[in-house]
Amino acid sequence: MLNLKVNWFEYILGDEWIITSAGGATGDAYFAQYNDKKLFLKRNSSPFLAVLSAEGIVPKLMWTKRLENGDVITAQHWLKGRELKPSDMFDYNVAHLLRKIHQSNELLDMLKRLEKKPLLPEEILVDIKSQLVYAGELGNLSVIENALDVLERELPNVQYDHKVVCHCDVNHNNWLITEKEQLFLIDWDGAIIADPAIDIGMLLHWYINEKDWATWLQMYGLELSDHLQIRMKWYVISQTIQSVIWYKSKNHNKEVEHWLNYLQDLLGKP
Repeated sequence: MLNLKVNWFEYILGDEWIITSAGGATGDAYFAQYNDKKLFLKRNSSPFLAVLSAEGIVPKLMWTKRLENGDVITAQHWLKGRELKPSDMFDYNVAHLLRKIHQSNELLDMLKRLEKKPLLPEEILVDIKSQLVYAGELGNLSVIENALDVLERELPNVQYDHKVVCHCDVNHNNWLITEKEQLFLIDWDGAIIADPAIDIGMLLHWYINEKDWATWLQMYGLELSDHLQIRMKWYVISQTIQSVIWYKSKNHNKEVEHWLNYLQDLLGKP
């Protein structure tokens, strides 16, 4: 399968380019190199990528080409740099870039043009329950039942009208810093319109000591309120359940156990 996809790229670039897989869940991302020229290639990226590039949130989009079979190939600058470490997440530039994303009307308008509808907490809860029907014994685990009880009980308290573009996977591996100290947030396949607490909650719960939450949020430009804390925890609980379900479907039992333990710890916190 790799050879077939490589042939598509060679058709566009020429056979002098060396093309290698960039990994990832979809298997549709590649690196291309010819002498000192380097590109990051992807098949069937969202049109959203062009706006992200224009906003300086992802590396610059060089070109887009449509193949005869309807596939679309995009090429971006391949920048030398590194992924952020967990300890890097307590940084002004991280908070500033996430705020820029959440405040961008251009990103929001583009997702709306792509017919994305705001995702409501009620819909998330319904989706989780639907997934659990097909998740075997997971739905009968006490920690899952307790988590669902919390989501049900707190549902009226997590309503928030100001919806923004959310990345939904602000894992430190998706943040790229270049040798010139340019910061980017990559891998936007899961972007949605929703409560910004989805991104903020994940980032704070995963990477920032709770005693430093107010300081990080001050860099972001937000006050740590009771309502925000309730919303963040609600979304982190829901995201954790979804992670358990996903890893269970892949038979990744070690990860299932990890996220179940994390969920138990979450439920034990006030």
